[in-house]
Amino acid sequence: MIDLTDLIGYFAAAIGTFLLVPQVIKSLRTKSVKDISYVMLFTYLFGCILWNAYGLLIQSLPILFCNSIAFFIGGIQLFLKFKYDSTT
Repeated sequence: MIDLTDLIGYFAAAIGTFLLVPQVIKSLRTKSVKDISYVMLFTYLFGCILWNAYGLLIQSLPILFCNSIAFFIGGIQLFLKFKYDSTT
C-alpha cells in the first residue's frame, strides 16, 4: 500500500512533469509565444538536466523518468518559441 509520503511525491512529480503542457497547447493553437521568456525556458531545461543528474547519482528511475519527459516537453516549447518568434 502506498503511504501518504509516496502519494504526495508521485503527485508532485506528475505536476512538475506536465507543468508546461498547457503552455505548449496554447502556443500551438495561437502560434503566439511573445510572452514566453527564453530565460525561463532555458532555466527550466537546465533544472531538468540537474534533476536527471541527481536521479542518476542516486539511481532513481522515477526521477529520471519524470524529468526526461519534462525535458522533452520543455524542448517542444523551446522549439515553438524559436519557430513562432521568427515568424513575427
